[in-house]
Amino acid sequence: MSTFTSSTTARAVVPVERDQVWDVLIDPDLVARFTPFIKRIEPVGDDHWVWHMSGLSVLGKGFAATFTERMTLKEGERIEFDHDPPPGAKERAGVHGWYNLTDHEDAGQPAVMLEISLEICIDLPLPRVSGPAVRSTMRGVIATMGDRFSKNLLAHLGVR
Repeated sequence: MSTFTSSTTARAVVPVERDQVWDVLIDPDLVARFTPFIKRIEPVGDDHWVWHMSGLSVLGKGFAATFTERMTLKEGERIEFDHDPPPGAKERAGVHGWYNLTDHEDAGQPAVMLEISLEICIDLPLPRVSGPAVRSTMRGVIATMGDRFSKNLLAHLGVR
């Protein structure tokens, strides 16, 4: 097994009240529904979500993973997530990152600046030398996830 990592950051102004975006980001069912390659997200306790990925193909190798994230919420402003598997669990994927929401005016209308930073790590049964190809695939998957999540979020919020 080799561990491969890829990261991304993004920001966008969403022309709605901040609490509308917040309500989506703290709803595991909506986040899963809006995010491609995620089958479901299960809340566990007060501060953990277990993410179940659908199958992906990376350099001809099938990959599906379940990973546990500790979700730290600063009400209405920030969500931090850190890979935090249960004791003794061996998870092949994990994410570290955050969402940040700040008030923003868009042409005099209420809006929110939504920022995200993610670092995704996966263990795959591939040689380390395949790193450039794996990271390229990961960047493509992350871009697709971000694009579709954004479109689904905006549609849900009624934003054109």
